[in-house]
Amino acid sequence: MSSTPAVSQGPEPLHAVQVLGSGSAGSGAHVRSLAAGLVARGLRVTVCAPGRTGLRYGFTEAGAAFEALPTGTDALAVAGIRAAVADADVVHAHGLRSGVLAALALRGRATPLVVTWHRRVRAVGARAHMVRLMERRAARRATVVLGASSDLVDQARLRGARDARLAPVAFPAPRPAPDPGEDEVPRDKVRAELGVLGRPLLVAVGRLEPDQGYGLLFDAARRWRELDPEPLLIVAGEGSQRALLQWRIEDEGLPVRLVGLREDVPELLAAADVAVLPSCWEARSLLAQEALHAGVALVATSVGSVPDLVGDAAQLVPFGDAEALAVAVSGLLADPVRRARLAAAGRLQAASWPSEDDTVAHVLSVYDELGSRF
Repeated sequence: MSSTPAVSQGPEPLHAVQVLGSGSAGSGAHVRSLAAGLVARGLRVTVCAPGRTGLRYGFTEAGAAFEALPTGTDALAVAGIRAAVADADVVHAHGLRSGVLAALALRGRATPLVVTWHRRVRAVGARAHMVRLMERRAARRATVVLGASSDLVDQARLRGARDARLAPVAFPAPRPAPDPGEDEVPRDKVRAELGVLGRPLLVAVGRLEPDQGYGLLFDAARRWRELDPEPLLIVAGEGSQRALLQWRIEDEGLPVRLVGLREDVPELLAAADVAVLPSCWEARSLLAQEALHAGVALVATSVGSVPDLVGDAAQLVPFGDAEALAVAVSGLLADPVRRARLAAAGRLQAASWPSEDDTVAHVLSVYDELGSRF
């Protein structure tokens, strides 16, 4: 069901349709920020996504129209997109599957297609072959592919993209900080609700999937049982690996708690002593950005674009080395002065990242360029 489009400036505003799937935390927040910025600049914006994604990110509150896509089959989703883009000046798909569906919906039409690749899709066996085919179709059909990291741009070119570019992807502005002297009360309240008063709190956030590195993280957690006091690791997120991870927690007696999807991740991070990012690959990790914005010491695997993103404001360890991860976290827990230095460096690093205005301006320049071609 469609919502009423926001009133746009100008007699014939450019109509940009954003296509999004289930929406990881990073891509969903990016599309909402982008939609709000484009609407503020006079564009008419429609977001096509599953209904639950629309509810989660509030695209209509950002001034965009919203088209809920059917969730049954790809054919139904393609039909929904095709109807929504009937009068579009540009279609902008986010993610691999959305790019393929948008390409199918635009078959036979000259409407330019922009596809943003936010992350790498990892697969093995037959599924890896299917992913390569999808990447090839999305890359070759797109007028422009925007990559959130340089290796994603290289991947798009490898798959046949005519025009692939590195694009700034901003972290949405954090909520205003509390007044001085007020921050300790919420922090203590969150820690009390989690049952971690008197012990260190570690926080990891992300999908419970194999590429997120939770096996490595749990290997490190075995070593933290020897610490006194023993830290508690909170993992926020859901995914296919939940049952397996819960079994490991219970079987090995790990100091870990799975807390599911949370809407209060900023509060969890503000209450944490250390944030941990154990992924095997990341572009512009949302957790890393949230942690540095929040002024929380971060230990992360040195993969993908993480080193460029965090600079010297986090402690990096090699992926696959559980011992190095365990030692890095233990060392920070024992050194509050170093944690404070990393927290301060994190805020400075965060201030150097592209702003939401930078991101919107870049995307708008791409749209304008495409408009002059057609």
